[in-house]
Amino acid sequence: MKEIKLQDRVRSIPDFPKPGILFKDITTLLKDKEAFTRAVDGLAAQYRDKKIDQVVAVEARGFILGGAIAHKLGAGFVPVRKKGKLPWQTNSVTYDLEYGTDTLEIHRDAIKPNDRILIVDDLLATGGTVKAVSDLVRQMQGKIAGIAFLIELTDLKGIDKLKDYPVYSLIKY
Repeated sequence: MKEIKLQDRVRSIPDFPKPGILFKDITTLLKDKEAFTRAVDGLAAQYRDKKIDQVVAVEARGFILGGAIAHKLGAGFVPVRKKGKLPWQTNSVTYDLEYGTDTLEIHRDAIKPNDRILIVDDLLATGGTVKAVSDLVRQMQGKIAGIAFLIELTDLKGIDKLKDYPVYSLIKY
């Protein structure tokens, strides 16, 4: 069987969601059962021996990977959502976007002090979203054991905002 490159399963869409952006569409990788399995296995393998208690993932594409990785690691899954989407008491963090701000929330009882946390998202671009998630985890006294991405856009240097943590990206552009 021919070896597949995961990069070849990611579709690039120019000028989405606005002119000048080259959007990395992972739906083409997700629908390919071999590529999806390899991606989840490849990310989970990096943390198999890290005794992860909770996988914290960001909506929406991060949920797809985070849930599968949590299952592989025998860990719990904790969703981080946009403001107003979680049904119970939350902790929140507001962070800067290119044009404005956004707020993310997590249930107050989702992380116990000293829980070992793996943060997962589909893509590392400027790093603002996952930096905000790391702030939430620290606010709840979780211990960040790692941060994992399917894709990292290296030119945007988002990793610079996450320099306090071990970061792993399966695909780099």
